Amino acid sequence: MLIRFSPFFLLLALVPGLQPAHSGLHAAPAAVFGYKDFSQQAAIEARFLAVPSAKLAGAELKTLTAEPHMAATPGDRRSAEYVAKMFRDAGLETEIVPYRVLLNQPRVVRVEARDATGKLLMSGPTREHVNGDPYQKNDQVVMPFNGSSGSGDVTGEVVYANYGRLEDFDQLAARHIDLHGKIVIARYGANFRGVKVYLAEQRGAAGILIYSDPQDDGYAKGDAYPMGPWRPETGVQRGSVQYLFKYPGDPETPGVASTPDLPDSARVSPDGNQPHIVSIPISYHDAAPILQALQGPGVPEGWQGALPFHYHLGPGGVRVHLVSQQDYQRRIIWDVIGTIKGAESPDEWVISGNHRDAWVYGAVDPNSGTAAMLEAVHGIGELLKQGWKPRRTMLFCSWDAEEQGLIGSTEWVEQHAQTLDHAVAYFNTDVGVSGPDFTAAAVPSLKQFVREITQAVPSPLGGTVYEEWRVSSARHSQHSASGKAPQPDEQVRISDLGSGSDFTPFLQHAGVPSTDVGSDGPYGVYHSTFDDYAWFTENADPHFAYLKEMARVFGLEALRMADADVLPYDYEAYAHEIASYLDAAKSKAANDGFSTLDFSAAQAAAARFAAAAAKAHAAQLAPSGDLARLNQTLRQAETALLSPAGLPNRPWYRHTVYAPGEYTGYAAVVIPGVNEAIDAHNAGLAAQQLTVLAEALDRAAQTLDSAH
Repeated sequence: MLIRFSPFFLLLALVPGLQPAHSGLHAAPAAVFGYKDFSQQAAIEARFLAVPSAKLAGAELKTLTAEPHMAATPGDRRSAEYVAKMFRDAGLETEIVPYRVLLNQPRVVRVEARDATGKLLMSGPTREHVNGDPYQKNDQVVMPFNGSSGSGDVTGEVVYANYGRLEDFDQLAARHIDLHGKIVIARYGANFRGVKVYLAEQRGAAGILIYSDPQDDGYAKGDAYPMGPWRPETGVQRGSVQYLFKYPGDPETPGVASTPDLPDSARVSPDGNQPHIVSIPISYHDAAPILQALQGPGVPEGWQGALPFHYHLGPGGVRVHLVSQQDYQRRIIWDVIGTIKGAESPDEWVISGNHRDAWVYGAVDPNSGTAAMLEAVHGIGELLKQGWKPRRTMLFCSWDAEEQGLIGSTEWVEQHAQTLDHAVAYFNTDVGVSGPDFTAAAVPSLKQFVREITQAVPSPLGGTVYEEWRVSSARHSQHSASGKAPQPDEQVRISDLGSGSDFTPFLQHAGVPSTDVGSDGPYGVYHSTFDDYAWFTENADPHFAYLKEMARVFGLEALRMADADVLPYDYEAYAHEIASYLDAAKSKAANDGFSTLDFSAAQAAAARFAAAAAKAHAAQLAPSGDLARLNQTLRQAETALLSPAGLPNRPWYRHTVYAPGEYTGYAAVVIPGVNEAIDAHNAGLAAQQLTVLAEALDRAAQTLDSAH
């Protein structure tokens, strides 16, 4: 198989004999970008890769999912203590770090629907249940609710809003369907649930129901659990509806760490990222009678789901009564931080993290990632016992309250904002394993780094993770809208980082180069009771082989970055992507009637950044002199892409190249200040943001120019 590399990736020569043949490990490349001599590191990595155990990972997952452990509950505290013990057993200096943050827990959540005659159609939410799941009856299973939901008691006519996207609400408005005082029902998918609530509130709705349509993750995809992996009839997707796209973390302390001793006077109103209206998640079992009785015009093309009747928009035919009593309190959450001090550059940090809290059991989300991280730490611990020490300081972090809005990671980042100027990378995993298909997202400077890591890790199917990743990527591409599979000499595509997991504060607030890795498959029980150990062992990874694979990938990322002579950032790739983003934005502006918008200064700055990246690249290929200064310069180029003022209307997000979209929530918007201004038809703001982007690119170019 032909794989195209940039010229500096000298990966063809192999060093034999690093592992016995029966180990299943592959020989390492003789030369790796970032290392003057890789031979010693190759032996260290081979010893690490031999340690992670599928059996132990499975046992760790079973322990982590033994009870529900929503953030700030006793089960959550016990899970923190378990992870801390595992870190300490591996030889990490470990602390449990508390924060006091505003969280809601449900007191009463109720939905009642009646038809035009007053006849009761449904009363719920219905308890989640299937035949034979051994975990579903635990008294600690929290009722379905949305984090950050408003409280209230409201009644109104129902309007169906498809996925609750901006274009869906605009289409309702174009049909003169007034949402004031109405109850919106929207299906999960296509955007972040908080965006659905945000738009419904903006359009005057009194409340919103969000349900999982079987077209998207239920029986239309295949067999539903317990017969298969897809969402059963009563399964409910819980989740936060915090306005994450404005800022994540504790809603009362944007930009400030919510430590237990933070005075109340330092807190602000949470209105900046919290909805006011009632938001309740329901199953398609409970949504069906509402949708079936709904009157009004039939739905437009693309709005029909998989329930066995024709959908209508409303209003008319159904009135719904919603009750939401949410208990908002400042509650204690617990991050777990394990540290290995670097022997040569202790002030440079390589940070790896995964969140630990779950809506219920969280076998896939997030504890498959937690089990993988624990086995990565197991492998690192064995190296420590053999006398190895990393060049740079390594931190392994178990974040809390991610599900409620990336809270544990955000508070920690805000607490360590100055120190993070020296953090050389943040490596994230969240949904570690839901199936066999490896996936990754990263900043452009680390995309080739991720590819190389996967070329060094064996796949359970034989060959390497990278080879199997190519196969699965080709398969998925053939089923995509484009229908174009990658060519044999093309590299596997790596996604951009948007939001939705704990890399967000590191990259988009602090400017730390970041990656996010996982292994996907059919996964219909997301955020439901059924994301438990039984579902996982029946559907995701029965032999825990992919937990072992993820432990190796995740740990090897940290290990290779911690020991590199020269930080292996590829700024040439970064420059290439930025140039393509500007070309696309310029075309979009012209198509939207802004052909006079001047991109020349930003494109000239991008060209200067590309030239500086090429010079820095040459310095990385032939490093000499003060490597500490070279590495510091390379690291600061990412920070230079931050805007001190932040993005318009959401200054917490400071990265000029990547942010979650205001109307997507999870998906990345590239050069967000520029593109979102164009989308808003605000030519003046777009011009101002082009200036901000040009200034950031010039700062980054000047930084890289000082590397040689």
